Parts: sequence; structure tokens; C-alpha cells
Amino acid sequence: MDAPLANNMADTSNNSSLAQTLARFTPQQMFSMLVVVAAFIAIIAGAWMWGQTPDYRVLYSNLSDRDGGAIIESLQQQNIPYKFAEGGGALLVPANQVHEVRLRLASQGLPKGGTVGFELMENQKFGTSQFLEQINYQRALEGELSRSMQTLAAVQSARVHLAIPKPSVFVKEQLKPSASVVLTLHPGRVLDPGQVNAIVHLISSSIPNMPANGVSVLDQTGNLLSANRDSGGADSMDATQLKYVRQIELDYIKRIEDIIAPLTGAANVRAQVTADIDFSLSEQTAETYKPNQPPNQAAIRSTQTVESSNGVSSPGGVPGALSNQPPVPATAPIVAPAGAAATAAAATPSSLHKEATTNYEVDHTIRHTKLPVGSIKRLSVAVVMNNRTITDKSGKTTSKPFTESEKAQISTLVKSAMGFDDKRGDTLNLLNSSFSSEMQETMAEIPLWKQPETISLAKDSLKYLLIGGILLFLLFGILRPAFRNLMQAAPVTQLTEASQAAAQSTKHIDGAALYGAQQAANSYESNLQTAKQIAQQDPKIVATVVKEWVNAE
Repeated sequence: MDAPLANNMADTSNNSSLAQTLARFTPQQMFSMLVVVAAFIAIIAGAWMWGQTPDYRVLYSNLSDRDGGAIIESLQQQNIPYKFAEGGGALLVPANQVHEVRLRLASQGLPKGGTVGFELMENQKFGTSQFLEQINYQRALEGELSRSMQTLAAVQSARVHLAIPKPSVFVKEQLKPSASVVLTLHPGRVLDPGQVNAIVHLISSSIPNMPANGVSVLDQTGNLLSANRDSGGADSMDATQLKYVRQIELDYIKRIEDIIAPLTGAANVRAQVTADIDFSLSEQTAETYKPNQPPNQAAIRSTQTVESSNGVSSPGGVPGALSNQPPVPATAPIVAPAGAAATAAAATPSSLHKEATTNYEVDHTIRHTKLPVGSIKRLSVAVVMNNRTITDKSGKTTSKPFTESEKAQISTLVKSAMGFDDKRGDTLNLLNSSFSSEMQETMAEIPLWKQPETISLAKDSLKYLLIGGILLFLLFGILRPAFRNLMQAAPVTQLTEASQAAAQSTKHIDGAALYGAQQAANSYESNLQTAKQIAQQDPKIVATVVKEWVNAE
């Protein structure tokens, strides 16, 4: 007989045995078994669906009706499952698709946020009046400014109201534009004065001729954030000035601790610095006149010389017509006659006047000085050092303070590091004492059982363990006992039927059959007595027979 024929015969026998087993069940038992199997399949399907249900996260919250409808339509087109949170305040999608869906919606320009920008100018109708064009331009400008402010991390939404007056040809009648801004901040977020000033300058720089003091900024609670921006009080202190002071103090603290740490140890020194910074802005103009310098070093501005003479030459010659003749042109003979010198001396004027005036430059200095902003007026430094730790040969540690000479040397180092100036009024206070405890600022590590990844893994594992436990309970606690009861009920029923058939058949036994049964019972009693005698006479034979029976089993 070949293998396929044997397999077919085995399958036929199995099918026949299964059919015979099912035929033994009553209709009620069959119905109960089908109900149990159906319940088991339904529970398995429900557990599998529960295990496959994704974890939903918030996609967007506080959406307008227009944006919500557009986003839902896009999700339906992409076959992305979604649902609403309780109350409809948020739209939820599977957690593993949140970022991908946001990027897809952003590429489609969703959500629009209820503000319109310059795209409003793209759909201008023919015949629109100048008034409508101006209104649309103002709405577009307000929307663009709102979008710009919504890019800030602390701003959730923003509304901008612009008041732009009509231009006028008269200079005196021209009005400055103004703006009002209402900000809705994220929960737990605030804006510092520097950020408020940045928003004010953003608005004023976007509108022509708008002054910075014409912009008002409010938050969702009605607080005026742009108040006292130009006043001279303490409220107008710029955040950059406070940051500058803190930066200077930290710089000096680092210098002092770095210079002392090699001597005491990094954990054995603490320093604090208080800096008095002058942020006043001042300018000086001085005009100075100095005394005159010596003539040989002075600069000459101008020199004036005047010469004048009075008198006539001595008369000579014979009086008369010849002496009244005009003088002949002067000539210069090569050899002067002997009496020429006397004649020239006799012709010299009788009086001569000379006058010279010299003007020197006057020293004049004009100095324009602009004092620097942020100069240090005074420094106050406090340094605390821990006692020195000494370890002896036996390993015992003791605390010992620094000597006076060592503290003096350390004070000199600190003064050199901070640029100590007595004229400026700087102070230094150095204290050497034993620290009560180590004050090391260490960030506590998050335990493994508190980490988000561990919590998420534990939740997933607990979910699957719960599903597995339910399935095992259904299999071994309900289905297996039910099938066992059904399988035991069938033989009992069959045995009952067989006993009933045997009872019916015993009614027809004749006397011969009764006599044969009595004879068989007598032979059984005689065989039993013989076996008892053999067991008493030779127990080894009985033990051998029992051993063969056990091996046979």
C-alpha cells in the first residue's frame, strides 16, 4: 500500500471519527460549544483590534470653523484617520503621523489662521473704488504684520489695528499714523521689555512716518506692555543694561575663582561681585585760553612796519636863475669824486621816524568730550575660602585655616585680577572659614523608571501582556473545561444507552445462559483459590508474572 493511499485512508478515518464524535453531542451541547467558540473568536478579534489601535495626538487646537473644515477635507482625501477631542477643542491624528501631516498641510497653506495678507490684492474686481482699494491694502498690511508677530515663540496669535490718516498737501495738517497690537501669548510665556521694544520697532518700521511712541502693545489680559517705554524711571531700564551688568559681574567672578582655585581647589572657593555701572549719557564742551608763550616759540599772525622822514637838503651854489633849474638825472660815476661823500652827508634828511607792529596768535582750545556709557563706578567683591584639608600618613584628614601671610597674598592676587582701584572706592572682603557642606550644583539624573521611553515601553508591554493573559484565561479557563465537559458527557450518554440496551437484552436470557454463567463463576472462584495457593507456596513466581504484566503495559 503506497503513502498517498494510506494518507487518504487516515483522513477518512479522522473525518469519520470527528463525525462520530460530533454525532454523540446533543443539540444543546452543540449550541453551547458554538457559542463558546464564537465568543473566543470575538475576544481574539477585539484584542487584536485594540492592540492595533494607534495612539492619537493633538494635530491642531482652537481651530476656526473655516480652517477646521479645510483640514478635515484634506485628511479625508489623504485617507488619514482622525478624531476630535472631548468638547471638540482639538483635532487628533495618529501619533506616528503628526509631524508628517503638519508638513503636508503646511504645503497646502493650512491652517490659514483667519488672517489674510497681500494675497487679498490678487482678486481685485474691475471697477473697484479707490476707497475699497485703500481698505484692502490696509487689511493686507495688518494681516502681514500679524503673521510676522505670530512667528515669535511666545506669541500664539496677534491682531493689528492701523490708523493711517489721509495725506495732506499742507505740512501743518499732516498727521502721524498709529497702531494698536493685541497679543495672545502661549500659556506660561511672557515677553520681556526687549521683545516688546522689538515688536514696537517692527510695526513702526513697516509703516512710513510712524513714530515708535505711536504703537501700543497689549496682551490677552489687558496689560499695556509698551507703557513707560520712553520715561526715565526705573521701569524704562533696558534689559540689555541688566544683562550687561550681570555679564560684568560673572566675568569678575570667573577671574577671581580661576586665580584662587589652584590654591584652594575648585570646590573650596566662592566669590560674589557687585558692580555699580554708570549708564548716564553726557557730553562736555570746553573752550580754554592759555597765557602767551615766549616770542621765540609764539606763532606770528601779522607784522606791520611804518617809516617816515622830515627835512630838506642844504642850499648850495650861486643864487639866481641857474640855481633854480631842475636837477639833472642822477648818475652813478664809477669813481666817486673826493667831495661826493661830504656832499651826500650834507644832503641827508634832518629827522627819521620808524614804527613796527607784530601780532602773535593767542592759545585757544575747544574740547568736545562724550563720556562713555557703561563705565564702572565701583566694585564690591566678597570671597569665601574653605579651610585647607591635610591628609597625614595614616590617612586621617584634618582641616587647617590659611595663615595671615597666605591670605594677604591671595588678597593681592584678587586685587590684581579685579583691577582694584582705591580712588574708585572698590572694596574687597576675604573670609577663610570651614564650609559646612559641599555645595556642588549637580543636576539630578532622571531615574530609568521615570524616563519617557521607559514609561512608553512599559505601557505597550502591559497592554500586550494583558491581551495575552486574557487569551490564556479564555483558552485554559473557559474553552478547555467546556470541551472537557462536553467530551465527558458524550461517553456517559453512550454508556447510559449501552446499559439500557443491556438491561433490555437480559430480559431474554434463557435458563441455559444462566446455567453457563453460574458455571463460569464457579470456575473463576476455583482459579482464584489456586492462584492464592501458588502465591503462598512460591512468591517468586507471582512476582515474575506481575513484572511481566507491568513491562507489557
